[in-house]
Amino acid sequence: MPRFYPEPEFSHASPSKIGVLLVNLGSPDAPTAKAVRPYLKQFLSDPRVVEIPRPIWWLILNGIILNIRPKKSAAKYASIWTKDGSPLRVWTEKQAKLVKGALGEQFKGELVVDYAMRYGNPSIEAQILKMKAQNCQHLVVVPMYPQYAASTSASVFDEVARVLQKTRFQPALRMVAPFYDEAAYIDALAQSVREHWQRNGRGDHLLMSFHGVPRYTLDKGDPYHCHAYKTGRLLAEALQLEKGQYTVAFQSRFGKAEWLKPYTTDMLHQLAKQQLGQLDVICPGFVADCLETLEEIAMEGRDDYQAAGGQKYAFIPCLNDHPAWISGLSGLISRELTSWLTNGKSTRNDKTLLEQRDIAARSLGLQK
Repeated sequence: MPRFYPEPEFSHASPSKIGVLLVNLGSPDAPTAKAVRPYLKQFLSDPRVVEIPRPIWWLILNGIILNIRPKKSAAKYASIWTKDGSPLRVWTEKQAKLVKGALGEQFKGELVVDYAMRYGNPSIEAQILKMKAQNCQHLVVVPMYPQYAASTSASVFDEVARVLQKTRFQPALRMVAPFYDEAAYIDALAQSVREHWQRNGRGDHLLMSFHGVPRYTLDKGDPYHCHAYKTGRLLAEALQLEKGQYTVAFQSRFGKAEWLKPYTTDMLHQLAKQQLGQLDVICPGFVADCLETLEEIAMEGRDDYQAAGGQKYAFIPCLNDHPAWISGLSGLISRELTSWLTNGKSTRNDKTLLEQRDIAARSLGLQK
């Protein structure tokens, strides 16, 4: 196998472009055990996701988990699958198209906007090679995780780096920073909550459920816990909520180790005992609805809450294609592009630079 990917055909007269790649977690290709198994294997084999020593984890993963969990997970995916496929993939693809439309007028034909999944399809590798074939010599990668965690944001960087290590002509690279406290992101969340209140009435309490990670990651310096709490505080301030009117909690525990607390399931039971008229629940750590929001929170969370004696339970959808979010996301990306672009026109595509490149190519006998 060649050490490097083959390079696409290059033309000196072809202006270079900037690739913008939105990257989300991923999902299987179908809600079946057969499709879920390779997805889970890729996901759970990532040392960023599971930090157990590799030999021990290999035995657990291949001997137990991959023989039991695919069927159970497939049933969960089937409960939220749409006619167009996985909700996460559907929403992320739509976000990419809307961002392309939002930035297209500003940057004309200089941008190529697409999406990838860290696990599953379309892969980061396939999308970067696709962008290189379109002469993208600059690449902006947008990990679609508002709060930084080594198991999410860093894993995206790892995979991008792995692909570029096998690339002969590497594009210039930028990674969009975590946006957990960006005003545009907080404002979009606040707008979505207010609109939910207008449609469904305002609940008596707002539960903000973030994806959980093992406690040891916090002890080792992962900032996710702090990022999540700051997002929660800023959203509460934007909604003018007092401390007793909202709660931050963490979902999706796996295994017997301690994870970040308080656990969402525990908080649902505690809040149910308060006999609230309505509990509103939002997942600010996800920018697109997926298995963890639609099945774990909207379905299982409601059942847990009501089984514990709670009354009305209202799930607030993720930002998905909310106009305020698409505008905010486009603004974050546009900010990353400013030094690569001048007055809305790429300096790399300047006529003078093209002419100079052609002269240099002719002098080397590369172009007639």
